[in-house]
Amino acid sequence: METGAAGTQAQPSGYTGREIPPPQLPEEPNLRPECRRSSGTEPDLILQPEWRRPRPIDPPSEPSNRGGEEEILLQPQWRRSKPTASASASTSVWEPEWRRSRTGSTAFPWNQNYSVRKPSASSSGGVERRGDPNDLWRALPAADSVIPKLEKLQISKQFPTSSEKEDKISPIQRPDNGGTIKILTSRLRVNHFPVKFDPERTIMHYSVGVKPKVSSKFGQPQRLSKSDLSMIREKLSFHSVTLTLVNKLRLCKLMDYLSGHNLSIPRDILQCMDVVVKENPARRTVSVGGRYYPTNPPVVMKDLHHGIIAVGGFQHSLKPTSQGLSLCVDYSVLAFRKGMPVLDFLHECIDNFKLDEFEKFRKCVEGALVGLKVNVTHRKCNRKYIISRLTPMITRYVTFPIDNTGEWNRPKDVSLLTFFKDKYGKEIMYKDIPCLDLGKDKKNYVPMEFCVLVEGQRYPRDRLDSISANTLKTMSLAHPNEREGAIHKMVQSSDGPCSGGFTQNFGMNVKTTMTTIVARVLGPPELKLGDPNGKIIKLTVDLEKCHWNLAGRSMVEGKPVENWGIIDFTSFGPSKYKLRGKDFIQKLIGKYKKLGIYMQEPIWYEESSMKILACYNLLSELLEKIKNICKYNHVHLQFLLCVMAKKSPGYKYLKWISETKLGIVTQCCLSNGANEAEDKFYTNLALKINAKLGGSNVELSNGLPYFVGEEHVMFLGADVNHPGYQDTRSPSIAAVVATVNWPAANRYAARVCPQYNRIEKILSFGDVCLELVSCYRRMNGVRPERIVIFRDGVSEYQFDMVLNEELLDLKRVFQRVDYFPTITLIVAQKRHQTRFFPEGWRDGSSSGNILPGTVVDTKVIHPFEFDFYLCSYHGNLGTSKPTHYHVLWDEHKFTSDELQKLIYHMCFTFAKCTKPVSLVPPVYYADLAAYRGRLYHEARIGMQSPNSTKDASSLSRTTSFEQGFYSLHADLENIMFFI
Repeated sequence: METGAAGTQAQPSGYTGREIPPPQLPEEPNLRPECRRSSGTEPDLILQPEWRRPRPIDPPSEPSNRGGEEEILLQPQWRRSKPTASASASTSVWEPEWRRSRTGSTAFPWNQNYSVRKPSASSSGGVERRGDPNDLWRALPAADSVIPKLEKLQISKQFPTSSEKEDKISPIQRPDNGGTIKILTSRLRVNHFPVKFDPERTIMHYSVGVKPKVSSKFGQPQRLSKSDLSMIREKLSFHSVTLTLVNKLRLCKLMDYLSGHNLSIPRDILQCMDVVVKENPARRTVSVGGRYYPTNPPVVMKDLHHGIIAVGGFQHSLKPTSQGLSLCVDYSVLAFRKGMPVLDFLHECIDNFKLDEFEKFRKCVEGALVGLKVNVTHRKCNRKYIISRLTPMITRYVTFPIDNTGEWNRPKDVSLLTFFKDKYGKEIMYKDIPCLDLGKDKKNYVPMEFCVLVEGQRYPRDRLDSISANTLKTMSLAHPNEREGAIHKMVQSSDGPCSGGFTQNFGMNVKTTMTTIVARVLGPPELKLGDPNGKIIKLTVDLEKCHWNLAGRSMVEGKPVENWGIIDFTSFGPSKYKLRGKDFIQKLIGKYKKLGIYMQEPIWYEESSMKILACYNLLSELLEKIKNICKYNHVHLQFLLCVMAKKSPGYKYLKWISETKLGIVTQCCLSNGANEAEDKFYTNLALKINAKLGGSNVELSNGLPYFVGEEHVMFLGADVNHPGYQDTRSPSIAAVVATVNWPAANRYAARVCPQYNRIEKILSFGDVCLELVSCYRRMNGVRPERIVIFRDGVSEYQFDMVLNEELLDLKRVFQRVDYFPTITLIVAQKRHQTRFFPEGWRDGSSSGNILPGTVVDTKVIHPFEFDFYLCSYHGNLGTSKPTHYHVLWDEHKFTSDELQKLIYHMCFTFAKCTKPVSLVPPVYYADLAAYRGRLYHEARIGMQSPNSTKDASSLSRTTSFEQGFYSLHADLENIMFFI
């Protein structure tokens, strides 16, 4: 077992902390050998814009071992390191053949400027324990827990060897002191709490090896339980252990980084200090996925009934900012089962539950209890047991074998009633209900009346009834004032990150009031719309909400609808879900008439059922029939409008068949919305249909900011959709979208690709982008001279991968076809914890949120890199969540004002609604396309027989990774099928 310890020089020697593991980043299956730079005579691949490129320099005198391969220069001259001889490395036999290196060259010849830092193996003693590295730092065990005897070991000292400096590019620095343009300013509070620390301190990082003498039945050292590890942590001074000095973390390095003197982020120091601020919550609260929920007592709590409560908690992390180190704390809500006796829980959880009719409720009880953790009350023990099942017989007849060699002289089979009376002096009251089996490897029968649910067991959100789900949603979407108040409560709570004395012991002082800033508000752009007579009109939206409507207006370019059809999946179902078909058609045609767009009566109306929709084979036959009849009559079907009674798993079959096999555009809707006849419903339906047919719903009156002149510009969006955490077989789905028109830049094409499970790096990113560039060329006659890439779904720890792998691959592929556009690469992040709260009612909107167009690029941003927060939408529910944009690479020399204005104006061009969206459209569309690819995978797996689970599992591992199942039909690959 390995864990870690940390302490400062000012602490007593007995004080210990947790090991700070290195960040786990997505990696290729093999470690690439380190290589030196080429000195050949081939043309260089220059990634800098012309104004950043260095003058030619003489090649090194030392001969190159790469021959005439091209040289890739990713850094300005002042940042490049001198060529060094590469270290030899053997290739793993587990690598695919195409990835293995050949003699005298690397497996990735285009990546030869880079060295890869290999993780060093731990040298501390003990048994390696895989799992949560924080296991040693959990809740306190009971005083009567058994502590395994520990092997006496000696204290050793070890310092890590310094690795060679990597020759890689880093995110660019901010080009100015922030933006200046605004129509007004607003004073805001930010959930960043300044942290003071002593830069003269040094934190000692130790690896602690603990090895029990008792061996398991397999002859290997016994694995320690969490409770034992917690006790070891508390009583470490009374055991013999191995302490290995891993590192000395000098806080002056963090101060150098915050002040801009050192451009390399000291992640090990930040991780160590992050452990410190999380130690008190880890000990005193329920921890779920990096979030902490105080339950004894709860700071924020609401009863959801049925034995479930909603508990308010918090998540927090340390962030280096331009004002110094900050602790960012945000509010979170989760549903938990109550800590209560099992029988009481059953009465609350199951409606009309009666003990004397237990067999009637057996299945409900099993569903509610199996897998839960309980404590027992018939003896003193803090051990947690997991309910494995209910006994088939009632307690009265339960017997079990007992060893006769002990102090008792009992029959071999002992009645549970007798055993509990003789052993524990307990009379079992409820004899006519089953017992709980708490055994893992062997049976362990305990009556329900002696079992209590362990506090803090998460209740799945998808199992909540509608009332409880809405209550939880309401708590999660807290009003800004409520959210701000809850955050202050968490920070000042005895269970919070600032309590417990841990931060003070490490010389850290957290200010418990929020940071105040002055934000700028950008003005909305002037929009271009159409009118029912075909004229172009200009529109200025209001500042507070930035919404517009199509009353008396129309799209910029409305596509006429002549050949379309309807599949009514509600025809043979319950009457309350049936579509009123004639009314629906007339209202939709009427909406198109108001918009000034021609729409003919449907040429096809198919009555069907939800059962056919849910059956892959029957649905496929239906769609193929419609396709073939239209083809026979030489009719091009523009789209099929599919009306469903409710959400159905057949939706994924419909999309997969129509979009990859038949090339049919489909638009789905629910019958209830169609029958209610709200004008908004038909407006949104018309917007989606028009966009899918290649129309233009809204454009910017003055075009996109910054880009002027004749040069074409393409905007790219990229995202990866991952399967659930429990799913280790299904592929991740990468999606890349790109604009295919200019200067409106509001129509997109998409490509969807499967890749290895939970791999964030987009494989063959360059090839996918080149395909989209080729598509642009076919539609416009030229290739774009400028490209702006928005990357979604990556954290700060993955910036290096995006810069030095994805961008490098893109440059290499473009160079291969003599294509050299200027490129800007920006990461858009929504999964962050930063929130803004107006100081007064004049500083925000009527909903209590910040105004659309609010931009923050001071104090709470990166100390020197190019990033900013932008809230581009009106938040009328909950607390507005800004998007964090971080510029990694820029060959267009954007200023802060230029880029912020460009992104904000792009948010008004989203095709599905009449308001600006929270995320720049290329990223929004990439997210939708990646999710559509996930549906393709689920459809491919789900089409197998439910009984052939073995075949389905095999299919998931093999064919689901084949590109053919995700390739779009030729008729759809250049349109916005995914919205």
